[in-house]
Amino acid sequence: MSVEIIMPKAGMSMEEGTIIKWLKEEGEAIKEGEPIVEILTDKVNMEVEAESSGYLLKKVRFENEVLPVFTVIGYIGEKGESVSEVKEAEKKEEVKTETKTSDEKEYDVIVIGGGPAGYISANKASQLGAKTALVEKRELGGTCLNRGCIPTKTYIKNIEILEEAEKAESRGLDIKVTKNISDLTKAVEFKNKVTKKLSQGVGGLLRSYGVDVYSTAGKLGEGKKVTLEDGQVLKGKKIILAGGSKTRYLNIPGIDSDKILTSTTILDLNKVPERLVIVGGGVIGCEFAEIFRGYGTEVTIVEAMSNLLPFNDKEISQELEKIFKKKGIKLLTDKQVTGFKDKGKEIETVLKSGESLSSDYVLFSIGREADLSCVDGLEIKQDRGRLIVNEYMETSIAGVYAAGDINGLSMLAHSAFKMGETAAGNALGGREEVRLDNTPKCVYTLPEIASVGLTEEEALKKYGKIRTGRFNFGANGRAIASSEEEGFVKVICDDKYGEILGVHVIGSKATEMISAGVILMEMEITIEEASELIYAHPTFSEAILEACADCLGKALHLPKKKM
Repeated sequence: MSVEIIMPKAGMSMEEGTIIKWLKEEGEAIKEGEPIVEILTDKVNMEVEAESSGYLLKKVRFENEVLPVFTVIGYIGEKGESVSEVKEAEKKEEVKTETKTSDEKEYDVIVIGGGPAGYISANKASQLGAKTALVEKRELGGTCLNRGCIPTKTYIKNIEILEEAEKAESRGLDIKVTKNISDLTKAVEFKNKVTKKLSQGVGGLLRSYGVDVYSTAGKLGEGKKVTLEDGQVLKGKKIILAGGSKTRYLNIPGIDSDKILTSTTILDLNKVPERLVIVGGGVIGCEFAEIFRGYGTEVTIVEAMSNLLPFNDKEISQELEKIFKKKGIKLLTDKQVTGFKDKGKEIETVLKSGESLSSDYVLFSIGREADLSCVDGLEIKQDRGRLIVNEYMETSIAGVYAAGDINGLSMLAHSAFKMGETAAGNALGGREEVRLDNTPKCVYTLPEIASVGLTEEEALKKYGKIRTGRFNFGANGRAIASSEEEGFVKVICDDKYGEILGVHVIGSKATEMISAGVILMEMEITIEEASELIYAHPTFSEAILEACADCLGKALHLPKKKM
């Protein structure tokens, strides 16, 4: 007697699930309790276990199908047993697709773009009761999830593991580590697994909110009509543009060589290159320098400005440069690239100074620019290649909003989350302004860098007289115990009122610690009040407390200052 395998109801709110992968093939033996299929619920991935032993007789539903709970997806039975096809199992229940009937083509809100700003604004609009559609031409989650923030963090973690292994002997651990990191195939596979899981998670969230997802490109036209690639037209009462950004290029000789990589294409290298030239010493360039130097590549960074991370606090940038040089990363600042010469087995980077650099690949990473393909040909106000918005995220066209990288205000995923949520609320009658002054900025090098507020240079220019406090991790108990003594915390405050103007961290756990700095500034806590707080001991974050106290000359874990 055959037994049905059904889509389970894994939680009170679950109404449907997605088949991600069958773990058994038809005819394969199965033991009771053994995982047989992986599904995606509205919250997480989970494995469905067999309720009885036998053989997988038949699959009647397949990968990527979105199915209501309790739907029959397969049968388990005795070997050779014939499955009596039931009407329910034969019938293909209609799954949500991009094809809609005419009365479904009108929406309260249409979102173009499925990145951080897009999917959050779609979920928020639906949460507020709006009939919502989202149009996305690529994977859900956008650049950050699929080709930026998340993929690079899988590689950074690999380098962190390698660095920790190198410290083992000095910490009294006898660990034998066999390094074979020239082949990146498995690293790429793991990266893809992570991004797929998260992208599917975004899809699950959108389904849970009842958002109709159109997996195609869309372009906004007059009358708030969005035309899809297949000719379908969606009409929205309100539109939210969240087209994201794209890699910025320069029109210089040789830029079209296949040896010139972007932050996207470099993620799929299966072999560690012997030599890599990185054009651009910003966030992207520095993170990839960290990654590939950790893998053993000879890395050279070429930066047109006088220092790396030119928009960060100069003292922080200088500290990173010292650390990079110690790791063997070559730095060429104040250098301009004039062209590239593809020489077959290698590529030559030509500098304005007359110098040339030979390498296996070049990573071209001079930043990103707004992707305006969704409004191409539409009369909508722009400035230097970005959409102009007011404080409510509304563009020059009434009822059309723009959130995230497309407006260029702050090209960070966490800023996009906030802008997307605000845009959706305002599209449905709200009047909330977006404040981005206290947005943290992070760089995932080793050690990490994080900052919020003004740099010392900016604070001096704006306020004239300021105070700074600094505390090195070399004097922090947790950092010493963890062999993570590099870096420091720097706090800047106004001399007159003690207003905290900026918090800058370079060191282990910096990207986690910076939230404390955000709270101090957002709540307008004075430097005197901040120095009276109690932090847990031993923690890395104690360094923020000590840096605040140092602004007042009261740090008790620093030597007494000579007057």
